[in-house]
Amino acid sequence: MCAPNAFKGTIDAAAAATAIARGVRDAGWDAVEVPIADGGDGTLDVLLAWRGRGARITRHRVTGPIGRPVSARLGWIGPQRVVVELAEASGLRRLDPRQLDALHATSRGTGELIRIALDAGATEIIVGVGGSAGTDGGAGLLQALGGRLLDLRGQEIGTGGAGLDDVATIDLSAVLEAFAQCSIAVACDIRSPLLGAEGPARMFAPQKGASTDDVLRLERSLRHFAAVASELGRGDLSRIPGSGAAGGCGFGLALAGARLEPGAGLVCDMVGLDATLDTATVAITGEGRLDSQTPTGKAPAEVAARSHRHGIPCIAIAGSVADPLPDLFSAAIALEGFDSDLDPMRHTRALLRRAARRAVAQVQWGSRASASR
Repeated sequence: MCAPNAFKGTIDAAAAATAIARGVRDAGWDAVEVPIADGGDGTLDVLLAWRGRGARITRHRVTGPIGRPVSARLGWIGPQRVVVELAEASGLRRLDPRQLDALHATSRGTGELIRIALDAGATEIIVGVGGSAGTDGGAGLLQALGGRLLDLRGQEIGTGGAGLDDVATIDLSAVLEAFAQCSIAVACDIRSPLLGAEGPARMFAPQKGASTDDVLRLERSLRHFAAVASELGRGDLSRIPGSGAAGGCGFGLALAGARLEPGAGLVCDMVGLDATLDTATVAITGEGRLDSQTPTGKAPAEVAARSHRHGIPCIAIAGSVADPLPDLFSAAIALEGFDSDLDPMRHTRALLRRAARRAVAQVQWGSRASASR
């Protein structure tokens, strides 16, 4: 079974699955392709492909992460069932390195997409949160949905995580009313809380252009936001797994009554991964990078856990492998350095095919070695 996530910056999950499957077939084995995702970039495409001919896309002009309009997609996987991918409107992929603005990037466009889906009659919305450009705790998306985040003068706070410093009162009555007739599931690509060493400010904001001082400010702002939000009587939502997803958008959506779910588990359930594993001999998964964040909710870790429960080996293929992950995978193959003549960013498909062929050879060798003992 070939069940990779997207290889960010190179190919999507479907193309990765096809390349891996070709390598498996080169080795003389049958292959089943099951592209997966975890709530981050590519979730929309995976679920559209799973739904097949019954799916459709609508495109909408919404606010981008630094305020400029962008064209973003909504995925309809049923008459009233919609997939919103945060990265479409508010993602880091919307910016080039010169545009990064860790303090002021906003999630507003994601809220606008959710609003469009609600206005079109959606009764079930899956929000994939991952790959965000900002760290605003979901404030922007709440404002787009009618939430009022006011400062001491009764004015709306500014954009991004920097604006959270000024929040004095929060009124989410309009958001709660909008969500009342709709089931909102948030597919979180990480299990991190809102605050602390594993939260979005300290762990992920540097990737979004934050300096050391910016990280400290964002952490302080998120802490202040959580303290004011606690007055809503919803309990301390900052501690729940996934509240730190997408720069804290998991927290903002939880405030509005959405339920947070591990994105990889949700997607794997939807695409029927377990049914495929029932008949599989080995699982091959992967994504662009395997590192210390992989076990925190990423798609390859979910495939590995399910493979283990089915009693079959799981081999990961990644562009790079930063940390040994013996507890997750039977083996891990890095495309980086696989062939010194081929750049993994330019020849991802070819290298995935060759790596998959090697993965099958490793399984065959392991089987022969076990039989000889």
